[in-house]
Amino acid sequence: MNGSDEVPETRSGPDERVFLVVVDDSDEMKVALHFACRQARNTGGRVALLYVQERADFQHWMVVEEVMREEQREAAEGLLQALSSEVHEWSGKMPIFFIREGDRCEALIKLLDEEPTISIVVLAAGTGRGGPGPIIEHIVSKGVGQIRVPVTIVPGSLGDEQIIAIT
Repeated sequence: MNGSDEVPETRSGPDERVFLVVVDDSDEMKVALHFACRQARNTGGRVALLYVQERADFQHWMVVEEVMREEQREAAEGLLQALSSEVHEWSGKMPIFFIREGDRCEALIKLLDEEPTISIVVLAAGTGRGGPGPIIEHIVSKGVGQIRVPVTIVPGSLGDEQIIAIT
């Protein structure tokens, strides 16, 4: 794996607005996803999903590292496939998939540099006491100058009805 995989048959058209959502296992991610889907549907756009898997670090055991990397890849593909039906239902179009490896914030910024079709990043702020979330904290404190597209931050506590009402 080269760390920058995507599914080419799901690339966007030249005039489509692409709303990127960073996929993780948080409850807030679903809020960001639903918001992005509604925005995409209302503007004729499309949703892209970025999944960043952690690097397997077993330098002395290359075979173990490759097995772990492959297992993470399969888990990522399974999660993205499961989310794709929700994206299709909510937005009317199949999503674009990006799978990267490494640090989530760095992978996001690198993807935005490499992929000119992405129009907006949609993130949801955490609802707990742990702060808004690591990506939002990074963007606000260090990364705002590194990003070439707008970032929409949605309150992670929004329900489906609230999202529908504001989109």
